[in-house]
Amino acid sequence: MSSVIQTFAYDAPAERLDVRFVSGRLYHYYGVPARLAAAMKRATSKGRFFNLRIRDHFRFTRDD
Repeated sequence: MSSVIQTFAYDAPAERLDVRFVSGRLYHYYGVPARLAAAMKRATSKGRFFNLRIRDHFRFTRDD
């Protein structure tokens, strides 16, 4: 998938993007529009897209 992102999934009704990093940590990003999640799915570099468009732009929680 990516050198940084292991997997990700989008919950449309909740507008939540769940991202599991290669470190094993799972983060939940809230209020992510469906169009942005779809664009991430299409992105050639998931990690670059995440860093530019998701990280530091949406509220998140982390599963420990």
